[in-house]
Amino acid sequence: MKTHPLQLYLTKENPLDLSIGDWHRWCQDKGLPKFTGNQIIQWIYQKNQLDPSHFTNLPLKVREALTHSFSWEIFTIEAHLISQDLSEKFLLKTADGLLIEMVLMPYENRLTLCISSQVGCRMGCTFCQTGKMGFKRNLTSGEIIGQILFANQRLRREGKDRTVTNVVFMGMGEPLDNYEAVVKACSMMIEPQGLGLSKSRVTISTSGLVPEIRNLGKELPVRLAISLHTAVEEERSKMMPINRKYSLKTLKEALLEYPAPARTGITFEYVMIQGENDTIAHAKALVKYVHGLKASVNLIPINHFPGIDMEPSDAERIRQFQLYLSERSIPAPVRYSRGQDISGGCGQLAAKNEEELNIDPRQLHAQRRQLNRTSQTTPLQSYT
Repeated sequence: MKTHPLQLYLTKENPLDLSIGDWHRWCQDKGLPKFTGNQIIQWIYQKNQLDPSHFTNLPLKVREALTHSFSWEIFTIEAHLISQDLSEKFLLKTADGLLIEMVLMPYENRLTLCISSQVGCRMGCTFCQTGKMGFKRNLTSGEIIGQILFANQRLRREGKDRTVTNVVFMGMGEPLDNYEAVVKACSMMIEPQGLGLSKSRVTISTSGLVPEIRNLGKELPVRLAISLHTAVEEERSKMMPINRKYSLKTLKEALLEYPAPARTGITFEYVMIQGENDTIAHAKALVKYVHGLKASVNLIPINHFPGIDMEPSDAERIRQFQLYLSERSIPAPVRYSRGQDISGGCGQLAAKNEEELNIDPRQLHAQRRQLNRTSQTTPLQSYT
């Protein structure tokens, strides 16, 4: 088993990286009964407590062992921005000093958290700011699920009687490019002893990594969203380099086999770009592509970020595109991304502070790399 890059910086393990079986083995190694592992898991995931000194039904020596064995401060907040629509974006610093983003989006009947799976992204999609920042590393399963616990703790401290009800992997990174950690984290999300979420409330969005889609369908068929954006082969290859490896035909073959929920099917995300993918001819190609699938299409006017020369389709063109789909019984709601004023919308996440929102991500992260080379003389040894 390869050592995760994060472990090179740490002397203590992230407790959220442990599965239920891992906790039982930890207790066994300490000469503790199995039910102690269940108590620890309950404190972490059901009581949302990440300070072992508060695990009051455990003996003092066990609490001390937990404190000394693990690093319990998973993230620190680098920045917290609140949108006009009340969405909240958190810029979080990891144990090794890298930055990721998550976005908390309140709705009347649910509370959705958009989480990251990687620091950066290597997919290189032309319409996405995250890809412009380059790829640093994968997040561990503990860092992924830690975003949910972090959000729930924040809500509790603010006196809000709500917890995260829905999780979408639509933050930084390509989730299926970090397959093992994402599946491990999702398993704890839907585990009754863990967060206890329904599979229908966990959505993985992917640009189309076909082998991983097939594996996901066999291992953990949560809701699947496909970042499609055009059903024209040559155009998609230009917009999304992954299409050169896994063609639209290959992708559809995998989707036809995916055990999607009968009620919702598969969601296709379609960023609307003026003059590039928004004609009726494009709509016809899309209808032909989704034929045979239980599908819905989210039409998303592209969100601006510095350095991009694409514009969102105008309202009339979107309406005509939507009408063409709906007349053919394909649900096609227009999704205006929340949190756009804080660079928290679809394709906008790039680990920026408030004063950096208007900087080209390529310039910003080149500056950060140079700063890291000149200032980092010794690796970070712990979370504190």
